[in-house]
Amino acid sequence: MPSIKHNVVALALAGALTSGLAAATARADDFYSGKTVTFVVGFGVGGSYNAYSRLISAHMGRFLPGNPKFVVQNMPGAGSVRATNHLYAVAKHDGSVVGMIDQSIQAYELLGRKGLKAEVSKFQWLGRLVTNSAVLFSWHTSPIKKIEDALTTEFVVSATGAASRLNWTIMNNVIGTKIKMITGYKGTGESLLAMQRGEIQGLSRPWTALKSKQAEWLKQGKIRVLLQTGAEKNADLPNVPRMLDMARNEADLRLMKFFAGPSEVGRSVVAPPGVPAARVALLRDAFWKAIHDPKFKADLERTKLALEPLRGEDLQKLVAASRDVDPKLLARAKKIAASAPKRKRSKKKKAKN
Repeated sequence: MPSIKHNVVALALAGALTSGLAAATARADDFYSGKTVTFVVGFGVGGSYNAYSRLISAHMGRFLPGNPKFVVQNMPGAGSVRATNHLYAVAKHDGSVVGMIDQSIQAYELLGRKGLKAEVSKFQWLGRLVTNSAVLFSWHTSPIKKIEDALTTEFVVSATGAASRLNWTIMNNVIGTKIKMITGYKGTGESLLAMQRGEIQGLSRPWTALKSKQAEWLKQGKIRVLLQTGAEKNADLPNVPRMLDMARNEADLRLMKFFAGPSEVGRSVVAPPGVPAARVALLRDAFWKAIHDPKFKADLERTKLALEPLRGEDLQKLVAASRDVDPKLLARAKKIAASAPKRKRSKKKKAKN
């Protein structure tokens, strides 16, 4: 039977631990009072990264002690590599800076992306807003009516983003499609106009963005959805194949699963490495409470954005697990990625429709 002295010592230790945790929580609670939190977006205005960043940053502060103001800072460059490096090595690692970076940033690290200086798994992942599967679509006058048509007929698409250039390089190299990439347009808006003018035949967009922004085109049959790039099918596109469904053998399927994996990260919020654990917990809690708040949901409905949330703790595990890649598969992935075209200003030639 434990002695009275033993019980006194145990109680004292328990009290010390409780006091220590309480003190850490109090310090975390006090930290945000009178503070401004900078939310760094790795892309410019106009896309879904920016839209989701501004949506969540408008609400998170209400659920942090001290109700700090959030200020959004767009930091485009090299597919969010600039912002990633900034968050990793330049920004304060005290919980006063958070951000949103490319969903494929973990894959870029594994592939040896030039200029990337961050170890992605060391970021503190706070929560996911939505998974992101881009879809490839064609204009109604194009001869490409289904993705299989691109196996025999040239398909001219705008590919301004690193992810789209990589996806279509995979399709050409692994599946054998004849996708011709035009890389010189300035983003989605200019590419959509080029498609209407007949300069290109198609492009890709996140499905959540396409179905809200081009809803009338879909309804009127002006565009045809050909292919999904994500690991999982969108519920409202049950008959549209994924890139994974095009795999011809098990080796190709494993390769394509590697490239499709980032869709599960989607639009997620991160904090730099080294943020104190108590503040990470506060930020994750604020994120989760914000996305379930009626005011947030009203803004979500108004902006016509989708929500497929994942808690920060689970997201952290997902990112960590994605580092475990077979060396032979990674070597093949690196070879294909190295052959992807770089973005450059191109001459706008009219495609044959």
